[in-house]
Amino acid sequence: MNPMRIKVWDAPLRVFHWLLAASVVGAFITGWLGGSLMLWHGRLGLLILGLLSFRFIWGFIGSTYARWSQIIKAPLDIPAYIGGRWHQAGHNPLGSLSVLALLGLLAVQVVMGLMANDDIAFRGPLYALIDRDLSSELTDVHRQIQWLLLGLILVHVAAIGFYQRVKKQALVLAMVRGWQEQHHPTQHSAQGGSWKASLVAIVLAGFVVFGVQEAAQWWAPKPAASTQTPNW
Repeated sequence: MNPMRIKVWDAPLRVFHWLLAASVVGAFITGWLGGSLMLWHGRLGLLILGLLSFRFIWGFIGSTYARWSQIIKAPLDIPAYIGGRWHQAGHNPLGSLSVLALLGLLAVQVVMGLMANDDIAFRGPLYALIDRDLSSELTDVHRQIQWLLLGLILVHVAAIGFYQRVKKQALVLAMVRGWQEQHHPTQHSAQGGSWKASLVAIVLAGFVVFGVQEAAQWWAPKPAASTQTPNW
């Protein structure tokens, strides 16, 4: 008898996942090459900001296994998972921790990038809100954190390879097609995560990106009015 298939990942989450992966790869490449590609590095940073904003919102209105309520309880489930007593669908507890770490570090990296500069022509959209020295410090941290982020990504990819080859779990296919085989009676298909809900999340994420781009004009300190010394 063939195992039953259950829906695990909704379509909006899958689109988010692959767009984020492509955007992060592009951001690494354009950041390393620099020069005129810094313009695209900044654009990709804004795209990642929008995607992270979407994911944050989707964690509240998305389908079952995309919700934060499923992900943030991961530390509590680790003992059961290690002991072989965890049989739920979606991310396993270690996978949930990986998701939280990657998304959290990406968010920190994006925020610092918004205020960074390359000492030549590139300036993040929030550069004008802080002084140049602080921007330079954040730029240095931004450059260093990329290696930690790259390390986490490589661990993430290696873990997926382990589950694919050793445990025979088709994690990549599940993130492409949205469903996986049911391995335990307690596993059920995800509910919710409609396209209408995704439109709400997309619009709200768009407002976040727009607000960040306009923030410097709204809140940047106005230059002091020049005063001329009278020519007595």
